[in-house]
Amino acid sequence: MTIVSYLLVGAALMLIATFFKERYVSFWGQSSDDYASGPAFDIRDRFVGPIQCEGIIYGPTGRVSSRFTAQFNCEWNGNVCSMKEIFHYDSGNVQNREWTLTLGNDGGIKAEAPDVIGAGSGQQKGSAVLLNYRLKLTEDAGGHVLDVTDWMYLMQNGSIMNRSQFRKFGIKVAELVATMRPAEQDRLPVE
Repeated sequence: MTIVSYLLVGAALMLIATFFKERYVSFWGQSSDDYASGPAFDIRDRFVGPIQCEGIIYGPTGRVSSRFTAQFNCEWNGNVCSMKEIFHYDSGNVQNREWTLTLGNDGGIKAEAPDVIGAGSGQQKGSAVLLNYRLKLTEDAGGHVLDVTDWMYLMQNGSIMNRSQFRKFGIKVAELVATMRPAEQDRLPVE
């Protein structure tokens, strides 16, 4: 074998190893079954009324590209939630969004929003909620369509930690980390 052959084989092995690491031992490697035990995260109990949120968005290099605060208001009609969101970014921009979440009897979640292509899907199980959807960015943000994976984890004090990854062509282009909690100080205790 020549040096070029060794380099090509080495590069191929690195690509395979990177794929397996990303798919099985990193953010993408999680499944709802990993969180089946522990306190139950029922979105009907946690996404109720006014919610306060703070978060940061990391760009593709891993550096903070934006910070935000947000206020959500969630109203349920049976198993359907209307979640209105107002985001205030450190750039001064304000974004209004509205989700419609439909909870199935099996814990499955259908997630719809004007900037979501089709409907997102997810699952609540144990102490975590997973949502997957395709998000179309606004034109001033490039108009790109990104694949989003949202993981929300119920904390002992009733707060929710959210970690989301945004990918284009399978490559991570952004990550979001945020906290969510009832706007009032009297939090719903975790059982």
